[in-house]
Amino acid sequence: MLPTAITQRTLSRELLDVLIRAGLIAVLAVFCFRIFFPFFNLMVWAVILAVTLYPLQTMLRGPLAGKDGLIATLIILVAFAVILVPTYLLGVAVGSSIERAMAVFRSGSFRIPPPAESVAAWPLVGQRIYDFWAQASTDLTGLAQKFAPQLKEVGLGVLGMVTGLGAGLLVFFFALIVAGILMAHGEKGYRSTVQIASRISGPDNGPQIADLCTSTIRAVAQGVVGIAFIQMLLIGVAFIVMGIPGAGLLALAVLLIGIMQLPATLITVPVIIFVIVTRGVGTATVIFSVYVFVAGLADNVLKPLLLGRGVAVPMPVVLIGALGGMVTGGVVGLFIGPVMLAVAYQLFWRWVRDQPEAVQCQKQNRP
Repeated sequence: MLPTAITQRTLSRELLDVLIRAGLIAVLAVFCFRIFFPFFNLMVWAVILAVTLYPLQTMLRGPLAGKDGLIATLIILVAFAVILVPTYLLGVAVGSSIERAMAVFRSGSFRIPPPAESVAAWPLVGQRIYDFWAQASTDLTGLAQKFAPQLKEVGLGVLGMVTGLGAGLLVFFFALIVAGILMAHGEKGYRSTVQIASRISGPDNGPQIADLCTSTIRAVAQGVVGIAFIQMLLIGVAFIVMGIPGAGLLALAVLLIGIMQLPATLITVPVIIFVIVTRGVGTATVIFSVYVFVAGLADNVLKPLLLGRGVAVPMPVVLIGALGGMVTGGVVGLFIGPVMLAVAYQLFWRWVRDQPEAVQCQKQNRP
């Protein structure tokens, strides 16, 4: 009985030691997470940008061999210029437009043309639109006072959105700087990633998982930027042909909000309303409105075509991960979602195929 009691005490002491160590590790992990959490979005964006831009780093190593820090600095400076210049021009244009609009309203010279009689004949909503439009053309001040609470809510919402965009842009710039530091040490970072993945999933799966994460992030990033650029071209050409004031800046705005994964209808719908109000309803305005509205929704068709190229998982997996991640986690989730789903997909099928030899032989011997 004595040896058994000693063994039980030893096992109890060892179990207690394990529980204490696990508890201390859990406490340490919680404290580290709370300290790191304020920088979580910044670091995630930095990793995404570093992975996306790193092919440029390797491309420039030929003429600038052994100067990874200089190469990363040049890439980040160019990225700053590419983002800051259109953003500055867009901000100046919006500011000047607001000032002109306020001056016109103060002078009392702003007038909305009366609607055509054909508007009342539109099915279902024609008469309501006609009455609203007619009141706006004759008594705009009274109409504004009538809808003052709704206009105030809309204004506060727009102000909050602009503030959020400014804060997001600031975080993006800091993330670019951190991404440059990561790219300057890209080789060490890749080796560390492979080591971490190998420690978690085994030495056979580690390199494949690291490469899969890298290719998925690049495919999503290229798909997002590519789709935004295509939408900018489709919508910008229509703005120029129609002679919309500030067509180029509005096209740049479409590009920026497309990269931020906001709907292009935020630009196209106000422009359509402006064209209808200022030029009336005609064949040209109807064709323009339909084309621009459809072009603003083109990303819903282009995403299934462009996302997931060059990734070793089926395209629907990347698409579902991107859409689901964007719904649950915003723009960051757009990248994290497909990465997680692609890794889970690969590990699942590797587990399915990794069956005992006896089971595989039975399947092969079946008639």
